[in-house]
Amino acid sequence: MTPDAVQLMWLASPALPIGAFSYSEGLESAIEHGWVSDAESATRWLVDQLNLSQSRGDMALIAQAMSAWRSMDIERLQALNRWVLATRESAEMRLQTEQMGRSLLDWLRNLERLTPSQQACAQAMPSTYPMVMALALAQTGAAPSAALHSYAFGWAENMTQAALKAVPLGQNAGQRMLAQLVHNIPAAVARALATTDKDRQNFSPMLAIASAQHETQYSRLFRS
Repeated sequence: MTPDAVQLMWLASPALPIGAFSYSEGLESAIEHGWVSDAESATRWLVDQLNLSQSRGDMALIAQAMSAWRSMDIERLQALNRWVLATRESAEMRLQTEQMGRSLLDWLRNLERLTPSQQACAQAMPSTYPMVMALALAQTGAAPSAALHSYAFGWAENMTQAALKAVPLGQNAGQRMLAQLVHNIPAAVARALATTDKDRQNFSPMLAIASAQHETQYSRLFRS
């Protein structure tokens, strides 16, 4: 196993101290409204989110930001970061990307992973999770395809854990759900890598509605 592969496994781990476990990304709201009620509907919800939101949005951006971080194209990095902030359609979505971005940046700083130029650039713009993750992935030396597979698996595992708690589901059902997500990851990565600035988008109205409604939900386990 190569060192960059080990680094990708590390970044994909749910144990990474960035608070990902505390967010369901609208899933808890979907359960509250009856859109998700069992393993089958939870799997469908997450597969749709992977294909319609993640691959066309954040995953595509991460691949583009990795290149920008490696060349230290500051103007490009700032433009991509503005896109992330503009596509967070609820207060919870914005809070999540900013909190996880700050936490991941702190993690990189504590491990002394940042060059002076990287730290100065990162501190000069509001931290967002996809942009800081792109920086972390760029530092591994991995190809964009491998990096996106790692990111997507980490996201899928975290969302599966959220479904286990919120639906709730058993461990075996969770593993079947994760298997379906893993089956869809290669196509999602290929789509992300083929996405241009013109095509990149994060338009998922139902997800935005679920997130907005979660903000006033009476009983909650998660922050989103």
